[in-house]
Amino acid sequence: MKLICLALPLCLAAAYAQTSAPAAMEFEVASVKPSADEVDRVNIGVHVDGAQVHIAAFSLQDYIRVAYRVKYFQIVGPEWLSERFNVDAKLPEGANREQIPEMLQALLASRFELKIHHESKEFPVYALSVAATGLKLKESPPDKDGDGTDGVRGGSTDVTASGGRGGVSINYGKGSFFTFADNKLEGKKLSMTNLVELLGRFMDRPVIDRTGLQGNYDISVNLMPEDYRAMLIRSAVAAGVTLPPEALRLLDGATDESLYAALRGYGLKLDPIKAPLDVLVIDHILKAPTSN
Repeated sequence: MKLICLALPLCLAAAYAQTSAPAAMEFEVASVKPSADEVDRVNIGVHVDGAQVHIAAFSLQDYIRVAYRVKYFQIVGPEWLSERFNVDAKLPEGANREQIPEMLQALLASRFELKIHHESKEFPVYALSVAATGLKLKESPPDKDGDGTDGVRGGSTDVTASGGRGGVSINYGKGSFFTFADNKLEGKKLSMTNLVELLGRFMDRPVIDRTGLQGNYDISVNLMPEDYRAMLIRSAVAAGVTLPPEALRLLDGATDESLYAALRGYGLKLDPIKAPLDVLVIDHILKAPTSN
């Protein structure tokens, strides 16, 4: 599994993580097929065009994560949740894009016989908050190119990602994107939800949002090579990539000081704390879906 798997859990979640939970609905029709295995590089993402939904190369864990609006570390289940599938589906009449997570819940239950329960567990986390010096991060300019739709079987949405040994790039659409490559972390028009999600992939523990900020922001962080390397290794480990011991030893003594310094420059800080978080425990799931 290559480093593209670092980006897999981020695409759909960014599009739907902050929506309220409307009444559950099911896709009108849905096809689930294994994704073709690419050796060095894959492009993955979600495309919604009117009533048509296409999701490419997401793992079972990704689908569960998006369906239940939880983070990667909040899912407890078998190791083979890394198996990837494509979904082609049609929204029912009157449905909107914000209801896709609920439709994925129904799809997982019917096609993979998913059964779950919730538990509360205390985790060591980092809390991202505004520093006492005040916020210096500037809001992104408002989007002037909205499609004017409310998402009800209309308009289009593309959230795509690509990656490899050189890093990861995620395009959320409408000028919002994130890249992690060449000793640099850069994001445009990112919500705090997206930012903490991304930071949590590269840190040694999850990150939660304590900023209270509701806007979208641009951020650019130049990293020391040793910090960049450590963050890349952590993200690979979090994504389930098996690394040799010599790679893991490179984490010894990593401080992330260049990241902390850059965040301080924006008036943000990361504090290590413990916080209770919801955990989704998988009681039963099929490794392969029932017939289309």
